[in-house]
Amino acid sequence: MPIAVGSQAPDFTLKSKSAAGLADVKLSANFGSKNTVLLFFPLAFTGVCTQEMCDITSGLGAYSALNADVIALSVDSPFAQEAWATANKISIKIVSDLNKTVTDAYQVRFPNLAGVGDTSARAAFVIDKAGVVRYAEQTPTPKDLPNFEAIKATLAKLQ
Repeated sequence: MPIAVGSQAPDFTLKSKSAAGLADVKLSANFGSKNTVLLFFPLAFTGVCTQEMCDITSGLGAYSALNADVIALSVDSPFAQEAWATANKISIKIVSDLNKTVTDAYQVRFPNLAGVGDTSARAAFVIDKAGVVRYAEQTPTPKDLPNFEAIKATLAKLQ
């Protein structure tokens, strides 16, 4: 079960990779100014994850219009994430939780995915400007997508 709505969101600083190099991404950098949609996904270079992130990329304007920053997170290395994002034209900020510390803090670890090891489950959180979780969902299986309409409805109430 993911952490509960109403909880203080665990802060983090994780690495993201782009053509400019490695950069730190800190969740609390949005506190006071923007809401955050935090999307956990199991692995780069997989079909459902690629489709989800491509769909979010094409609809990123809707989240910006709701004063939200989207951060996607997986246990892949930032180098694999960058290669995957480049190959699939994914422009969302993606951060690496290689050690699974944030995955565990949000209580969304998926054990032994496809027999290859533990990953992040597919999960979504809306975190308000004060750092409080306002929406939390872990999908029943890694193949299921979060309820993006419910995420947008939650963001609309936070305006």
